[in-house]
Amino acid sequence: MEKIVKAFFGVKEIKEDAGFELEFAQHLKKDLIIGERLSLYERFTCSDTKFDSLMRKILLRSLCKSFGNDVTVSAFVSFAHPETIELGDGVFLGKYAFIQARHDGYCKIGNKVWIGPYTYFDARALIIDDCVGIGPGTKILGSEHTGDPKDLPIIRTDLIIKPVKICRNCDIGINAVILPGVTIGEGSIVGAGAVVTKDVEPNTIVAGVPAKVLKKR
Repeated sequence: MEKIVKAFFGVKEIKEDAGFELEFAQHLKKDLIIGERLSLYERFTCSDTKFDSLMRKILLRSLCKSFGNDVTVSAFVSFAHPETIELGDGVFLGKYAFIQARHDGYCKIGNKVWIGPYTYFDARALIIDDCVGIGPGTKILGSEHTGDPKDLPIIRTDLIIKPVKICRNCDIGINAVILPGVTIGEGSIVGAGAVVTKDVEPNTIVAGVPAKVLKKR
């Protein structure tokens, strides 16, 4: 029998982080180079004790370009080039999430974004607006090989980086794949396991491989 339970994450009040967290992060940023801070972060990735969770948050604040209040960083979350990543207030990062940014790119994640376990973001040019839910196992891809010239192995050809944007109030289903250059319009739903190859208009439900429009919301 179906059961409806009250919303939790989406309505939870965002709490301001304690002053010592901000001060400690600034101290680490001032005194340690980024490689040292990344090594320290890795020491605290394997456990969800309150202390380990707190240290992950403090260290990630020292690493990111910007970092909001009340962010949850679960165990085994990892990053490449966190200095290009901006995290808003109330972001949740599930276990084993991996955000692979790029040294000359950008990754902007808004307020109240829920990112499920085992997600992978090729975040070379990625924007996720406020109040987005991203299901476990979702993959967001931001680049692809040109394949030219054709006499070279594809893996040796240049990369094209194509910006991806997920607009506010969207819901991305478990194990969905969003391909380079795609924009998901505001208020849209991407079904579980969908492969999104082109833009989705606002307030639209898509599903399938490749994803097709099911209906408007």
